[in-house]
Amino acid sequence: MRILIAGATGLTGRKLTEKIQQSGRTPIALVRESSDLSVLPEGVQTQTADLANLPDDVAQGMDAVIFAAGSGGDTPASQTEAIDRDGAISLIEKAKRAGVRRFVMLSSVGADNPDKGPEGLRHYLEAKKAADEHLETAGIDYAIVRPVSLTNDPGTGCVEVSADHVSGSEVSREDVAEVLERCVSVPEASGAVFELSEGEDSIGDAMMHVKAA
Repeated sequence: MRILIAGATGLTGRKLTEKIQQSGRTPIALVRESSDLSVLPEGVQTQTADLANLPDDVAQGMDAVIFAAGSGGDTPASQTEAIDRDGAISLIEKAKRAGVRRFVMLSSVGADNPDKGPEGLRHYLEAKKAADEHLETAGIDYAIVRPVSLTNDPGTGCVEVSADHVSGSEVSREDVAEVLERCVSVPEASGAVFELSEGEDSIGDAMMHVKAA
């Protein structure tokens, strides 16, 4: 299985790339010409493209696509819109035309209601909301993961998932990466939109009930 990863050199994306490689599947890191490839696991294939100007064939030959890119709340609104909204939407459409089986979106808690988010994050959450809504109606199989605040702590392998709201306030990037990796092929993740935090259920158990969470 060939999996295209947008944001592969980011803090979460590089962990995701490693987990996919360890699973025996083939990660394809979508990178810019200026990306630091040294952060990627050894031997990972790359594809050079800019999310702000994707080629039409960017997802050709891929079985799944994971959008793990994110400009965050510290970038200008114009850049956030170009990457987190327009870039994501463009990749969704190109994945659909390429016959990709599933598109997995790394979104954010609060993307369902940006107006209630912190003022400095609202433009980011609005961009995520637009991308999420486009994915839900694009006609491609999908999963949307909305984690709470991310940490660089080692993963615990235990999480909480909820289609409504989770009780936890943090989750490690490593655990997020494992959930994203599982979302590619777990049948229960098809059409699921859920929040994610640290919790008490093993990731395997949580993923089996993600749509009913």
